[in-house]
Amino acid sequence: MTTLLDTALALAANRIPVLPLRPGKVPFANCRRCTDNACGGRPNMKTAGPCACPGPCHAWAAATTDPDIIRSGVWRRAWLRASAVAYHPGGAHLTVVDLDDATAVAWARETLPATQVVTTTRGEHWIYLGAMPSANGVRSGVDIKSTMAYARYLGPGTGTMTALPDAVRALAVKEPPAVRPVPRSVSVPAPAGQCPHRSPVYLERGIAMAEQRITAARAGIHATVYGSFLAVLSTHGRCGCLTDAHVARLFAAAQAKGESARHCADAWTNALTTLGL
Repeated sequence: MTTLLDTALALAANRIPVLPLRPGKVPFANCRRCTDNACGGRPNMKTAGPCACPGPCHAWAAATTDPDIIRSGVWRRAWLRASAVAYHPGGAHLTVVDLDDATAVAWARETLPATQVVTTTRGEHWIYLGAMPSANGVRSGVDIKSTMAYARYLGPGTGTMTALPDAVRALAVKEPPAVRPVPRSVSVPAPAGQCPHRSPVYLERGIAMAEQRITAARAGIHATVYGSFLAVLSTHGRCGCLTDAHVARLFAAAQAKGESARHCADAWTNALTTLGL
């Protein structure tokens, strides 16, 4: 009888990084020495980091192909408590399109190139050769699992794996929504290409400072985004020097902190309204 450990070792032998999952299909929690990343490695599980913890306690970042680690005592104990084997698709240069229901599966069959397909509890995993940033909710019932993510191993599936298509990469691209044009002041004529009250260098510095403020925020992201938008508009919202490219930079900074495109648009509109623009 094949055990989870046997399955993990077989995957690792094919250069697919693996990790055990607890009941509930979730990774093992940080051990005591690594709680709240006290170990100093793998902050927010975004990098493999220098942590020397021998256990599988850093989710996808703990995934490994090293059979000695997988068979080690602390990992072996984890396998005895585990309910499933997971793998890090990005670490194997793979991308999993996770289709969560019949509607999503039907969409994929009409839209995406055929590839290796694995049946899941509620839908299918479509597996492509190639890595990309992971993204959840790219459309209803569709998640992308690749770098900085894990997927359950549910068997070899059927079909032939094909190269990651642009159609899948495009799903993860967050396009900023159309931005309401900022009205130009008719009372203060401005030389072409120059802010009427400050130099273009000042505008660039203001945009960069707003980006930095959003990026550096550790809490209160919504309020920080709105405040940053308000600060930029209060200084440059009436002179007509803001362009779609400037606004796109601010939206991109906010989305990188987890804000949705909808929230960015709402925050921008609210700032315009507050300033009477």
